[in-house]
Amino acid sequence: MQPFVISLNGLARGRSEFCRRVGKEFFGDFGNSEVSDADVTVEVTVEKADGFIGVDCRIRGALTLPCDRCLEPLTLPVDTMARLSVKFGTEVSREDGPAAPGEREILYLSEADTDLDLSQIVYDYILLALPMQKVHAEGECNPQTLKYLCREEAPAQAPEAGTDSPFAALKAMMEKNK
Repeated sequence: MQPFVISLNGLARGRSEFCRRVGKEFFGDFGNSEVSDADVTVEVTVEKADGFIGVDCRIRGALTLPCDRCLEPLTLPVDTMARLSVKFGTEVSREDGPAAPGEREILYLSEADTDLDLSQIVYDYILLALPMQKVHAEGECNPQTLKYLCREEAPAQAPEAGTDSPFAALKAMMEKNK
């Protein structure tokens, strides 16, 4: 059985719960080579009632990725929640607009679907929980790398007299048009 596939036909009415762990292999299956290590727990609660299937995923753990500044390993915490309502059909009604914060997102499945695979949803929510810039706290980056990043640039030298400069040609055109 795949870790995040829920059989909708065999799902009992009421509440079902299961817990899965996600490691770096999970991210490798998606072709994500940035994640060098992962220890994430996904607690899934599925509630089935007449015409309603609600899926709540609590995602907590840590990922190790390269720091955007120094490229050394950086461990970042992940703590997020995915709340879904499963509907069957292909037509989106007008009232099914984007979910407001705190509300359930609506996931449409065809009537023929018997399984719900949450793998892509879990993957997306984990990556969306990460900050845009993944950098070490101030002072924790590799000092050897930072030495190259913080090096002062040599001042630009003025072109020597008599050399062809594209800016000299531009200046001449500007003076001509005055």
